Amino acid sequence: MDANLQSIKQRFGIIGRSPLLDRALSTAVRVSSTDLSVLITGESGVGKEVFSKIIHGLSARKHNKFIAINCGAIPEGTINSELFGHEKGSFTGATNERKGYFETYDGGTLFLDEIGEMPTDTQSFLLRVLESGEFIRVGASKVQKTDVRIIAATNVSLLEAVKKGKFREDLYYRLNTVPISVPPLRERREDIYMLFRKFATDFAEKYRTASIQLDEKARLMLENYSWPGNIRELKNVAEQASVMAEEKVLDAEQLLYYAPQLSKRNLPMIAGRNGENGDGVSMQEREIFYKLMLDMKNDLNDLKTLVFELIRNNDLRVPDASDIRSLQAPSSEDYAGHSSSEKQDVKDFLHDYHDEDFLTQDIPDSVKPIILNHDDPEQQQRYAQTEELEENLSLEDNEKELIYKALRKHNGRRKEAASDLGISERTLYRKIKQYGL
Repeated sequence: MDANLQSIKQRFGIIGRSPLLDRALSTAVRVSSTDLSVLITGESGVGKEVFSKIIHGLSARKHNKFIAINCGAIPEGTINSELFGHEKGSFTGATNERKGYFETYDGGTLFLDEIGEMPTDTQSFLLRVLESGEFIRVGASKVQKTDVRIIAATNVSLLEAVKKGKFREDLYYRLNTVPISVPPLRERREDIYMLFRKFATDFAEKYRTASIQLDEKARLMLENYSWPGNIRELKNVAEQASVMAEEKVLDAEQLLYYAPQLSKRNLPMIAGRNGENGDGVSMQEREIFYKLMLDMKNDLNDLKTLVFELIRNNDLRVPDASDIRSLQAPSSEDYAGHSSSEKQDVKDFLHDYHDEDFLTQDIPDSVKPIILNHDDPEQQQRYAQTEELEENLSLEDNEKELIYKALRKHNGRRKEAASDLGISERTLYRKIKQYGL
């Protein structure tokens, strides 16, 4: 299948090795041999029309006609006439009868781009075509048949349009028989420089000039940009740099001169939106963070209890003395109320605690509070209070530590780290910049 996909990429001029791109392309190849309706989703500029041509070019209809229609570019008053045709005199200006696309391209493929912009009455007519293959010209009463395959595309969520009453639910499920999601360029970072080189080479061949190239830093800048305009925007940058550049190997500063938008990361969240406080953090994200902090505190408490239990039962060896001599020695106030012999016992204990048999020896009462006695409720309460005071309760420090651990766990992959922390990727980017991680 990989060899087949590679040949299809070469045939239709597709550049990239992203797994998300291969998955979408594989779906298009599989569905091309059928007459099922296909709904292609993806942001503007990702190349949805190319996928429609692939489906048509690999289908049994490949020798028949193909047409791409932008539903958002046709005025609402004339779209029915464009699609289904009209009779002479059916409306003002209809001086002759006219065949629509469904009649003209019978046996072929219609690609309906921006299907979400289609008027609701036209949606009803389209639904009838999908269900029975029948349509009626504007101003006519005769029912006609057509055998046209429909491939639709949208850059908006049709389910949201259905909820708002702007798109028919039954039409959505008719179109969405086989969904294909085309990934945006920011999710195909391994393909960005390949596409840039392709566009720069095509430009150089067309105008018979040397192709431009980028150094390492300029390439990283190119790959780390969010590309809201996707492939269209990348092509514009490549062609603009090819025209303006005097040198054929550009560094980051030169590339930024020709395309200043590359310096924008658009990472921080916008403050002041609903559900967010002044620093741009939503209440839901803050609650998740508090829950993580509470869970971490509970884990630390459990770990401390376990360590004290193991020490008490003499299941573990006590660490070397050099690890504890740096600890602050007890003050004179800690010895208040004890005899001189008991004070000396405490000093001897702190000096000789590294003896592996010390836990089996008789320990003076003045020292016993150092080791947690689970049978003494008063001592447990004293331990819990001390434990709370010793912990670092700074939200900023703990938040920074959590982010650092998540990034280290996922080897710097921010998307996975944000998912593990339960926050948005944009919030993680903002926090990384805030803490200088």
